[in-house]
Amino acid sequence: MKAADIARSALRSLGANRLRAALTTLGVIIGVASVVLLVAIGAGTQASIREDIERTGTNLVLILPGAPLSARPAAGGPGRGVLTDEDAITLREEGYAIVAVAPTVASVAQLASPAGGASSTLQGVNEDYFAARNWQLASGRGIIDEDVEGSARVAMIGETVADALFPDMDPVGATLRINQVAMEVIGVLASKGQSMDGADEDDLVLVPLTTAREQIIGRQAVHSSAVNMITVKLANSDRIDEGIAEVRDILRVRHGLSAGQGDDFRVSNLAEMLSLQQESSAAMTRLLAAIASISLVVGGIGIMNIMLVSVIERTREIGIRMALGARPRAILAQFLGEAVILSVAGGLAGAGAGMAAAWIAEARFDLRAELTAEPMLLAFLFSTLVGLVFGIYPAFKASRASPLEALRQN
Repeated sequence: MKAADIARSALRSLGANRLRAALTTLGVIIGVASVVLLVAIGAGTQASIREDIERTGTNLVLILPGAPLSARPAAGGPGRGVLTDEDAITLREEGYAIVAVAPTVASVAQLASPAGGASSTLQGVNEDYFAARNWQLASGRGIIDEDVEGSARVAMIGETVADALFPDMDPVGATLRINQVAMEVIGVLASKGQSMDGADEDDLVLVPLTTAREQIIGRQAVHSSAVNMITVKLANSDRIDEGIAEVRDILRVRHGLSAGQGDDFRVSNLAEMLSLQQESSAAMTRLLAAIASISLVVGGIGIMNIMLVSVIERTREIGIRMALGARPRAILAQFLGEAVILSVAGGLAGAGAGMAAAWIAEARFDLRAELTAEPMLLAFLFSTLVGLVFGIYPAFKASRASPLEALRQN
């Protein structure tokens, strides 16, 4: 019996009870759609993390004040647990693997312009900040060392702030009041969009470090030149560990820490943190896809049950065919073909439903989904395999039926 004949016979049999055939494929449809949707959302999440890594750079190191939780408290001098401008200067002067050092102070500030007011993140930075964070300009100019040295009343704004406070106009040259202090807008930052935690990276204002400390935020009581963070850009992204070790050595010497004392600062590689997030996301996607695959197994059991019922209902047909000379393998092929057609149809419908669900998730629920051929192909092949595996027993049972017994039952 040829494959085309088997397919035509199977389709005729299934067409005789279309509703039952459609319901039988429902489990496979749900399973394949779930796998496609979850893998697409997982791929979208990983793509967003990759873009974050590309934006920040793989050679970026963040230094924060305070000892790590795993370290013993250090017994250093008066500067213990604090990062300062002097730390940043020392890193820039003594670090061979360092190309940019950007100390930062940060706070939330109230903004006002002729168009209205808003609150935003304020950061006091130096000229190295833009090289360290791979941040480009959309218009105007950036903050330079002369602005920091002179505590200039100048500011740069992100795209979100520009749209909110200076609609339908070029903000460069306009006046922006930050905590009631008048500042001249000298530049607009190129858009970066949302970070992985959902924060708007364009909702910020940058001012010279000294301006922020002396005129807006105020000096910290613990140290007059304290900073919230130091961002370091290393020369070679392939030798991150060596660069971090150099940073730690320089700061430990500057802070007067002996060999038995723990660090009074924390050093983290941002790209490594994002990569860990990506690995976690990939692992979670695989887990959810595996759970969703259980639906395919349930769908396969449903196919087997329906095929067993079909064998019982069609015993007379089987008996007549075998009495007319049909071989057991022809009966086996027909019923196995029906099971495979059910699973293939469910796989195709499930792939389409998964694509539609991914589109809806992206359009309506602000979830990024990346559809690729590989997961859809794998889900489709797995659904076909499910139909083949779970269709074997009913088909084998049908092929082993005795013609006389089959005719007597009807």
